Amino acid sequence: MPSTKRDYSLVGPETQRAYEKGLVSASWYASPIPRPRMKELMRRKDGPAIRDTLLWFALIVASGATACLTWGTWWCVPAFFVYGTLYGSTSDSRWHECGHRTAFKTVWMNDVVYYIASFMVLREATAWRWSHTRHHTDTIIVGRDPEIAVPRPPNLFAVCLKFFALPGGLRELAKIFRHCFGRLNAVEADYIPESERPRVFLEARVYVAIYAATIACAVATRSILPLMLVGLPSFYGAWLMVVFGLTQHAGLAEDVLDHRLNCRTVYMTPVFRYLYWNMNYHIEHHMFPLVPYHALPSLHEALKADMPPAYRGLWETYREIIPTLLRQSKDPAYYVKRPLPTHMALQGGMA
Repeated sequence: MPSTKRDYSLVGPETQRAYEKGLVSASWYASPIPRPRMKELMRRKDGPAIRDTLLWFALIVASGATACLTWGTWWCVPAFFVYGTLYGSTSDSRWHECGHRTAFKTVWMNDVVYYIASFMVLREATAWRWSHTRHHTDTIIVGRDPEIAVPRPPNLFAVCLKFFALPGGLRELAKIFRHCFGRLNAVEADYIPESERPRVFLEARVYVAIYAATIACAVATRSILPLMLVGLPSFYGAWLMVVFGLTQHAGLAEDVLDHRLNCRTVYMTPVFRYLYWNMNYHIEHHMFPLVPYHALPSLHEALKADMPPAYRGLWETYREIIPTLLRQSKDPAYYVKRPLPTHMALQGGMA
């Protein structure tokens, strides 16, 4: 691994290097599991996701109503904290799972929640569906993966700003306005098929219309309250999404073909697992992305003998991540080496 700063764009020299190393659309290691058991785990159901989604919407409505009723008093602060977190953070995992169309058995239910959550987390539904497809195909392959959250050397100030969706949220708004006028940049053109681009532009125009209506409502009422309910929660409520999200890949190996080396599985409390929709089982999800979120704990039990030790909570995880990012800021070649349960040669190896 070179010690100098790498080019993480999808149109730079690292892209060609990934092709030369055989890392593009390559075969990944998969832990052995009996086929009948895998078919059972992949079975999709509507019930768990309907239950969890109705509770999620109920919590959002209840906290939002409380925030509105207490507007102008200090009681609205905790209400908006809860509302913003549910809106700007927990929508991320709903966006993610429904984007895979595994949360519900019924396709249209996945799509409805996906479009709602995409708007809440400030992501364009179609553009990000293709981005995330690439993320799963070439996970943490430099020059190919558009969703590497912490490039090396990490900009520690930028990492802190992520807790307020900055500057990423502003970049997403700029993309929305650019797409509204029918324009893609070179990176987006690399992973968004031409046939999907009209849909991208239409969705951007819908987003702009909603934001314009919200701003008009704020101006008409001479109050920031409409923006506190729509738009701004994507920023002030993003903190928990980052707390969860950094555990997925930050500080781990790049350019490997084994998800056990570039993903983390972290044990979390039942409340956190509900808010995160079991994405804490992240190795398992990347290794077998067609397994629904509600089956990931069972998948973990089936595979854990072939996995590195799971992290025992967020505290233990961040005791590794924070020192790693600090060290990578001076030594970009450093990364956390996860112990594998066997001494078998890594399929694909290190680049």
